Parts: sequence; C-alpha cells; structure tokens
Amino acid sequence: MMSRVYFDNAATTPISEEVIDAMLPVLREQYGNPSSIHAEGRSVRSVVEAARKTVAQCIGASTAEIFFTSGGTESNNMAIKCSVRDLGVRRIISSPTEHHCGLHAIEAVERNNGVEVVWLPVDHRGRVDLDALGKALAEGGNTKTLVSLMHANNEIGTMLSLAEVSDLCRQFGALFHTDTVQTIGHIPINVQETPVNFLSGAAHKFHGPKGVGFIYINPASPIKPFIDGGAQERNMRGGTENVYGIVGLAKALELATNEIESRTQHIMGLRDYMQHRLQDAFEDIEFNGDYDGACLYTVLNASFPPSPKNELLLLSLDIAGVSASGGSACSSGAEKGSHVLEAIGADPGRKSIRFSFSHYNTREEVDFVIEKLKAIIPQASPAETLAAK
Repeated sequence: MMSRVYFDNAATTPISEEVIDAMLPVLREQYGNPSSIHAEGRSVRSVVEAARKTVAQCIGASTAEIFFTSGGTESNNMAIKCSVRDLGVRRIISSPTEHHCGLHAIEAVERNNGVEVVWLPVDHRGRVDLDALGKALAEGGNTKTLVSLMHANNEIGTMLSLAEVSDLCRQFGALFHTDTVQTIGHIPINVQETPVNFLSGAAHKFHGPKGVGFIYINPASPIKPFIDGGAQERNMRGGTENVYGIVGLAKALELATNEIESRTQHIMGLRDYMQHRLQDAFEDIEFNGDYDGACLYTVLNASFPPSPKNELLLLSLDIAGVSASGGSACSSGAEKGSHVLEAIGADPGRKSIRFSFSHYNTREEVDFVIEKLKAIIPQASPAETLAAK
C-alpha cells in the first residue's frame, strides 16, 4: 500500500544506491587531504582527478575546464561576479525568470559595481525573446557584455536554445553563462558543439549528494578565485575539497549520462500520462510554460482553477502523502508568489503546482496523486457543469 509519493525532483532528487556505494569507500578509507604529498593525500588526489575527468567527458570538456564547487548557487555567483571583477563586464543581459541565485547575483553587481542590466522580455509561456537578445547585443557597441540565461526554467520547465544564444553571443563578442542545474544529466550537453564561457551544475539534481556542484570555465575567459584561500582546484577555489561529494557527483553524472535515453523515455511517458490524467479529472486545468513545445520533460506545472481549497492545496497534498511544490524550493517556507509566474502573466487567482519526476517514479504513483487531488479539490456535478455551459 502506497503511503507517500515524491514528485518534487526539480527541488532535489533521492540519491541513488550506486552513488552511495561509490561514496562509502571514500568516507571509510580514503581520509587523506588531497593537497597532502604523502601516500594518503596522493591516493585521494587521484580520486578527485578521476572524478574531474568523468565530469569533463560527460559534457565534452577537458579536465582543465572543470572546477568543483559547493553547488549551483556558488557556480552561478562565481560566473557572474567574477566576470564583472576580472573580465571587464559592464553590461549583463538576462531574463526575469532566472533562478533567484542568478537574479540576486546580477542585482548585486548592478548595485555594487554599477553594471548596466538589460532584462529580456518573456512571453506567456516563459520563452525568452531571442530577437530582443539580438537587438540588445547589437546596441551594446563596445561595452563588454555577459549574457546569463538558464537552460531550462526550474519552475515551469520552459527551455532555451543554447545553440541560438551561443551563436548570437559569438556574433557580437559577448560572454555566455548558462545555468544548467536543471538539465545536466537530463539533456545531452556538449560544450564543444555549443560553446559557452561558463556552465553551472549541481549533483543533487541528478541523484547525487547535496552540497557539491561544478562550474565549467572556458579557457578563453580566465577568471580569478571567487573564494580565496589555498591552492585547491588549481588555484581557483580555496578550501579542502569535498572528496566524497565530488566522487558522488561524478558517479551520478556518469550514470545519468549512460542511461539518459532510457530515463528520458520513462519520464516523458510519466509526464504525458499525468498531463492526460489531470485533463480528464479536472474541467478547467491548464499548464504553465511551454508544456507542449520546448519544455524540460521532468517538469509539469499544472494550474488549477480558483477554489476556496487553493490556498492550502500544497499542504493538503502533503498531508495526503504527496510531495510537490509551488515553485522553487529555495523560496519555500512562507509561500510567496512566484516571480516566474508573475513574469509570464499567470492568473494569480489560479493555483499552480509543480510536479517533477525522476526515473524512480511510476504510473501507479501518478494514479495515487490524481485520486488524492480529486478528494481535495471539489468538482462540479455534471448538472452544474452543464448549467455553466
């Protein structure tokens, strides 16, 4: 008998057993500091470098271009703030639907460094206006510009064409940073085929451990350390390496990359199944984002019609055994309005729930969620529905 269903994989994913198995020997036996020159240190250093090689191979990079961090937030802050400090960036082009760590980092350099910021318009599905990007780049003149745009939106799943943005940035001599936290391990990415200057990833979004991530840095855009300290990470990040986290990240990304086709097929089937079940069960269901176009297949953002039950819908689902979210996990606690839904002009009277899936989820779990939703949200009787028409 099912007691709980976890449909909040865009917030974090359960760590896989294979990843735990890869981390345990490091936790138990390989305790040396990778900066030490004795045998224990050298042994651990080899583990870190093997992990770096694995991550690099998964995105078509060289090992010298991968640096381990504490996660996506640090990687995004590093790319944005260091490009201003070290590369002469005086202008940033971004969108109002970025993750808060990107938005707030951009606002910080605007406030503290006097950087000009251009916010690109997005349409009702959250698609960034690439014509406006081309125009903004053309109007920049000789001003050093960074374009910072996420590959897929974490709340509504709308995707960006990295290839088109990469081409535009190269055409106008702009730097390109992309937050791929939601897509690494789920969508094939190759930095040789689609050149970028900076790319961010986080292990816990693809069944790895929390508190570890990486940044890809193109050697054409050399920045200085964001965190000062020792000579770790080839003088790019002070602080003793999170070795077991790094090993877990590499194993999780290797598994995700090797199994990407089967996982994608399974999750896409689940998402489509849930969308159809919701449409069958609820008269006035809508979906946010580019849900039937260029959308991340792990995310389905459903919009429920106005109802007295809406305000406590997430809590009611949690009590009923369903873990989902209203948007970014980084803004939860006090359930504030979503800046993403506001940017796309979503109806504030409706209630949006983000369901996000992994390859561990099943159709039976979708059925469980639909039954719980039907019990929570009052449905009009056939006679009332007929009268309303």
